Amino acid sequence: MPHQPASSALARFRVIDLTQVRAGPTCCRQLADWGADVIQVQMPEHMRGDDTLGGQDGSDYQYTHRNKRSITLNLKEPEGIATLKRLIAGADVVVENFRPDVKFRLGIDYESLAKDNPKLVYASISGFGQSGPLATRPGFDQIAQGMGGLMSVTGIPGEGPMRVGIPIADLCAGIFAAQGILVALLERESSGKGQWLHTSLLEAMVYMMDFQTSRFLIDGEVATQAGNFHPTSIPTGVYKARDGYLNIAVFGSKIWERFCNILGAPEWIEDPRYHDKASRDVNRDSLNAQINERLAAQDRSHWITQFNEGGVACGLISDMREVFAEPQIAHLGMVKEVVSARMGPQKLVGQPVQLERTPSTIARAAPRRGEHTEEILRELGIADTDLARMKATGVY
Repeated sequence: MPHQPASSALARFRVIDLTQVRAGPTCCRQLADWGADVIQVQMPEHMRGDDTLGGQDGSDYQYTHRNKRSITLNLKEPEGIATLKRLIAGADVVVENFRPDVKFRLGIDYESLAKDNPKLVYASISGFGQSGPLATRPGFDQIAQGMGGLMSVTGIPGEGPMRVGIPIADLCAGIFAAQGILVALLERESSGKGQWLHTSLLEAMVYMMDFQTSRFLIDGEVATQAGNFHPTSIPTGVYKARDGYLNIAVFGSKIWERFCNILGAPEWIEDPRYHDKASRDVNRDSLNAQINERLAAQDRSHWITQFNEGGVACGLISDMREVFAEPQIAHLGMVKEVVSARMGPQKLVGQPVQLERTPSTIARAAPRRGEHTEEILRELGIADTDLARMKATGVY
């Protein structure tokens, strides 16, 4: 079946996805969800490695590879490389996450491919960058979380570093790569030229440290763990009502006053221990203990209503079941439905950005390995007799 764009926004672009695992596939999913014709190039079934996110029937794989087509090519065979180059010659974008040296050894680096396709936008994603002392190290999400500083500020003080519960370095590297591709495609409209862009898990993680980096680079302050409480805005964090936990966020003096009044503690506004941000920082432990004492008088629903109606941000701490039971999530339409020919009806989370005129959807479920190989090769003009020969000789 020919390309079925998930949106008209990027439907004019073809993307060749040479990636594995998560960061690269995430990048390509972003483009596919906005309509690009993403062709996932995988090794033939008999040569495949452990690159499929829990197997092709797993929920992880189904989520990450929706809206793509799949082709198999044996890149250890000269004809496999030649066929790939033929495919890339008519493409707009290539995304790869090989070890930095592999693309040069295979002759599919940017400079080599740009000779035949000078408008090509070529994106590389790695663990630590394309050059430098750590460039050849294997990259992994949790390693980047640790080296990028995130684990040093995550977790309960005194209990050691803590990873976050999602592969945030992988995901951010993939999303930043997709953003870089879109910037390069926009620039191409004026210059007529493609270019090589690259990012890494480590760069993405350092960038995501955000205000913690400026606290160090500008103020010289090395952040430490603050547990469930915001390191600089107090009181902001996890508190316990009569029936469970909730989040409360108090930013600024006006909201602090609202918070105190709603909690029935207007005396805290003038209390020298709490009356300004610096004082609350010094006395945060005693303040948090008193807040929890007062919250214990009512259930979460009471406080969530009171605080939000009073202009203080407050919300549940939800597990996945509660997330998708939330009426606002349903209203936002984040859950999309698609039918997999192999696995039947599926529900998947769609894009978090809504374009009113050119929305994103899920047009097709994740493909089986090589599901569209012959379809795509025919689009290149390869005859059926050649397809039979290529299959028999292990090219795909």
